[in-house]
Amino acid sequence: MSQAYEKTTDVPRRPARTPAVRDNSRHQWEKDRARQPRAACAGDGATERDTGLATDDLEFHAAYRRTRATPELAEAFGVPPGTPLLERSYRTRHTSEPAPFSLVTSYLRRDLIEANPELLDETNEPWPGGTQSQLHTVGIEVDRVEERVTARAPTPEETRDLALSPGTPVITLRKTSYDIHDRVVDVAFCTLPGDRTELRFTTRLERW
Repeated sequence: MSQAYEKTTDVPRRPARTPAVRDNSRHQWEKDRARQPRAACAGDGATERDTGLATDDLEFHAAYRRTRATPELAEAFGVPPGTPLLERSYRTRHTSEPAPFSLVTSYLRRDLIEANPELLDETNEPWPGGTQSQLHTVGIEVDRVEERVTARAPTPEETRDLALSPGTPVITLRKTSYDIHDRVVDVAFCTLPGDRTELRFTTRLERW
């Protein structure tokens, strides 16, 4: 084998990236914390739980935007198109890595949360206890969470934002949260890198 051929096949190795394990018990974990004082939940969020990292290892970014329901979101929430919504975008990454663990966009109905103006202000993020804690401040209790998971090729923007290697797929997760009155109170879209995300589900069965 010639030296020239060896050079053309010598592909630099990408540095290892922190893996994340997402399991469905996270929702009960979040609900158990929703009624706790905010100070008790500070420094211990969902990303820390999924990755085993400390808060100081993470860089968090949130951006809020007031918007209105598209036909797709109107159907998801069971409201007329044009209903006022709050769009929230989240990005969290390891401080030593260039790309976030996921790309998350969440939608809340503004009429259900406006009683607490703090929920409309992105500077209050990261909110200790997460979304269920936020909803609890306006009297909303989440009853169940439905998650739909698919895999596909990434868009060019997702490849760039998640720093994906060529050929790496993304996992897309659509999360719908229902309250105890069967209302949809949160619709979230999460794009996860397929090269460092593990989805883990445990189903407990009732005994005979």
